[in-house]
Amino acid sequence: MKHRLGRLMAGFILFMLILAIQGQCAGEVSGTVLKIGSPSVVKSASLLGDSSLGVFSHLSNPTLMKMAENGSIVGLTADRAEVSKDGMIWKFFIRDNFYWSDGEKLTPDDVMFTFNYLADKSPSAGWIKKTVENISVDGNAVVFKLNKPYSRLNLEFATYTILPRHIWEKIDKPLEYVNNGEVVGFGPYYISKIDTDAGVIYFKKNPYWKGSSPYFDSIEIHTFSNMDVLSMALEKGEVDAFYKYAGSYPYTSIQKLKDTGNFDFIEKDNIGLTFLAMNLKKEPMSDLEFRKALSYALNYSEILNLDALGYGQVPNAGFVPPSMMDFKETRKLQYNLSKARELLSEAGYKDSNGDGILDGKDGKAIKLTFLTRTDYQRPTELVIGYLKDLGINAEIKSVDSSTWIKQKDAYEYDMTITRSTPWGMLMHANWGTGYFDSTRTGEGVLHNVDDPAFLKLCDGILAATSQSELKEYAYQVQDYYAANLPGIALYWSRIVTPYNKVFTGWYSDPLYGIYNVDSFLEVRKA
Repeated sequence: MKHRLGRLMAGFILFMLILAIQGQCAGEVSGTVLKIGSPSVVKSASLLGDSSLGVFSHLSNPTLMKMAENGSIVGLTADRAEVSKDGMIWKFFIRDNFYWSDGEKLTPDDVMFTFNYLADKSPSAGWIKKTVENISVDGNAVVFKLNKPYSRLNLEFATYTILPRHIWEKIDKPLEYVNNGEVVGFGPYYISKIDTDAGVIYFKKNPYWKGSSPYFDSIEIHTFSNMDVLSMALEKGEVDAFYKYAGSYPYTSIQKLKDTGNFDFIEKDNIGLTFLAMNLKKEPMSDLEFRKALSYALNYSEILNLDALGYGQVPNAGFVPPSMMDFKETRKLQYNLSKARELLSEAGYKDSNGDGILDGKDGKAIKLTFLTRTDYQRPTELVIGYLKDLGINAEIKSVDSSTWIKQKDAYEYDMTITRSTPWGMLMHANWGTGYFDSTRTGEGVLHNVDDPAFLKLCDGILAATSQSELKEYAYQVQDYYAANLPGIALYWSRIVTPYNKVFTGWYSDPLYGIYNVDSFLEVRKA
């Protein structure tokens, strides 16, 4: 009897082991949680009102389009997009196999509702009203009839999450609407809970997801206001990977992770960059010859090595990094102090009294106000030193972000250092134009170029109706940057994303890094 029971127990255990192995082979890891650590703190459980939550919601409420690894725009919620020859009508064909996490089917009507709703309710989508004459549904397609050609429409739609009409049509003030969960979504996961006190966003599998089955039952985004605490959590295995939109893991902390032997790293050329911006409404920054001289006074290799520990490369005068589509090779920026001095002398900038300080064309000693924020302290101090070597005094004015925005918008500065994000480089007419175009507004926008030639280039890009036109305009924009230097790139950086090597399958796209639907469908235990 005992032998028989033993054989039965052994058979039962073997049976369960086989089931477990089969389940894992099918891509199901029962009861598993993937934890991501991020410094992007969610301050409010407002899907449309909190920018960090807006990025994290891309897993639950994907965008209409997405950016492929080569920078092209391809379908996500839409299977594909078509545009008429005159650029006035765009059609987005919606996939037929998406379901909301409450069981309702996603329809083209949801997509039409989303963009009408955002146009009415969200200031950041106000451009839709100015550009789109009408949105309609034609079978499985959503049709956008424009009042003027807009070549970047498909790119814009790689950033806005799709909303369920049957939920959001009842919400009158979406930017103020707070929902700690559940949040109805149609991605492979949906937001089950948002705990702003603990700093955790919880995702569960969408039971109605029809695509490839993800390997994890749930995802948790753990946010940290202190980077040192986040790094410690990563080292201890309390979180499995790092993510920061448009940002790298701190370069100074990478080697410590490498030394543990427990981490692998994804390294990607950043579309965004760190650059020196100038108030072109004031002398001497408005003088092109001064800007040319300045471009030779900066020690780019030193800035790259000290501020980014070498994770990047010395940039070109054309500003746009090679990671962007339609990059054009322009003059490589180089440090040549004697050439900088020569150019200044030829342009009429002299040290008239021998005190070591250059005088402007008005005969007065040049003294600049350098507006900065704590995040840019090191490169600011380096640039101040280079200016001093050139015979130019500059006073550092360190302010918080809100003050920086106000003073930047009021042109109450001479120079500042800032950065562009991937989306920032792509916004407006692409290739960084949104930072410089004087008609633009926004927190990070400089709006310091009112040159009709530049504004005409931007208008041409927006109205282009073919890829060949866009490529030609892209080259012209980079030539304009190289010739006129409205901003000077300090370095082209790399984004480094660490993850615990017990996991594999991560994929990083140029716009949102590892935080994309494809990545979360493929990542699994190695």
